Amino acid sequence: MRDSSNGLPPRLLRTPEAARYLGLSGRTLEKHRSYGTGPVYHKLGGRVVYALDDLNTWADRGLRRSTSDPGTSIVHPAKRIDANTPKPAHPTVSPGNRPNSNRNAVRSTTTGDTTRPPDQR
Repeated sequence: MRDSSNGLPPRLLRTPEAARYLGLSGRTLEKHRSYGTGPVYHKLGGRVVYALDDLNTWADRGLRRSTSDPGTSIVHPAKRIDANTPKPAHPTVSPGNRPNSNRNAVRSTTTGDTTRPPDQR
């Protein structure tokens, strides 16, 4: 783990310094560490430290040339990722914003069930 540019060992940054270096909050970097979506880190006793090379490598995963460039890797958001959950191919349509295929439906105020009016059953 030597920095070949000046012969010194690489600088290790604590969480607040590493977060500032990446332009994130310290809490966001902690969440990334907790969920396994962030840069690799070292545990020295009870201290968490990050090598500059590791921070740069992780940040470079988000490197793109344009908005249409899919890139080769993804920097995930700081939240839990369930590998078993398939990603939807299109945006999910919630009951409140479905297309108007059933314009005359009446929503019950007590149960939330949608039924057709009596004259259209």
